[in-house]
Amino acid sequence: MAFGLNEEQKKFQAKAREWADKEAAPFAEKVDVSGEFPVETIKKAGEAGYAGMNIPHEYGGHKVDGISYALAIQEISKACASVGVILAVHNSLGAFGVYHFGNEEQRKRYVPDLATGKKVGGFMLTEPEAGSDASNLSTTAVLDGSHYVVNGKKRYILSGTHAETFVLFAMTDKTKGAKGMSAFILERNTPGFKMTGKHDMMGVRGCSPAEFELANVKIPKENLLGKEGEGFRTALTLLDHGRIGIGAQGCGIARAALERSAQYAKTRVQFQQPIGKFQGISFALADMSARTDASELLVWRAAELKDSGARFSKESATAKLFASETARIVTERAVQIHGGSGYMRGSPIERHYRDAKILEIYEGTSEVQRIVISGALMS
Repeated sequence: MAFGLNEEQKKFQAKAREWADKEAAPFAEKVDVSGEFPVETIKKAGEAGYAGMNIPHEYGGHKVDGISYALAIQEISKACASVGVILAVHNSLGAFGVYHFGNEEQRKRYVPDLATGKKVGGFMLTEPEAGSDASNLSTTAVLDGSHYVVNGKKRYILSGTHAETFVLFAMTDKTKGAKGMSAFILERNTPGFKMTGKHDMMGVRGCSPAEFELANVKIPKENLLGKEGEGFRTALTLLDHGRIGIGAQGCGIARAALERSAQYAKTRVQFQQPIGKFQGISFALADMSARTDASELLVWRAAELKDSGARFSKESATAKLFASETARIVTERAVQIHGGSGYMRGSPIERHYRDAKILEIYEGTSEVQRIVISGALMS
């Protein structure tokens, strides 16, 4: 692995940063305060090519290498974490899920609208009684002629208020445990499928997570994604990909907090000198910088391994674990450096701090990442 970006990746990062500064950053506070899904920003992201970064051009996408994808999510998350996670879930779990596991008919039918951002993709795994234990789903799918009849409940579904095409997981044979789980493509307007509530989160408030009920929902047999019984493997594969995006989001939030803190330390004067000249502050900035740099390298390593076709579960879990914890640690120190001004509502630092915490929870808690990593070490 080259410990640096090539010229093409640098140009892509600069382009993503320019787009994010123009289209996402100016509305980040408004999105945070309102908790509303940033419809126009996501539409513009699709038009700019950021909705199909894992999809080949023949299906309407703008496929880039894994490191470039991570750089885009990092820059967008640095500007607005809500937009960052919406695009991360859409790219890695929604659009890529249908493309990677779908057959040609499914790809032609669903992927172009997802890849161009005309429709937002969602990932429907978590339930009231099935979070980290994803194999313990209660939602069932029973084949009845030409349809599967689905019943159950889902919660904490990111982009839930606006996503239109979901990758849904349900049990087709509960007696087989994880091997009885299957994946489906579910359209929002399907009868019997309804949103029953919207969650109000502490951070990344614009990603609009929601809960749903499926009451005798009929999903056409041709919307089975892959084969019956392959759903658990499908979910784990997609989460491996998704964790690279969440790691990149952590890098973006940490980088934003670090840059704001360094600038503040240069201009905030106490005891007749900039506070950055005090060792307590300068050492904190050094630690923040070291962790952020290390997080980026871990994310890039996982992305490069993914592109090579090698197994990368341990590496993506490591990147997600370290980058998400880094985001929390760096933003916490940023609040301390900024003092009272960093704790005030409306401060970007206060928003970064709240946005960072969820990274240790969604797409696999930090505890789950440690299980994945230690399992790989013991295998």
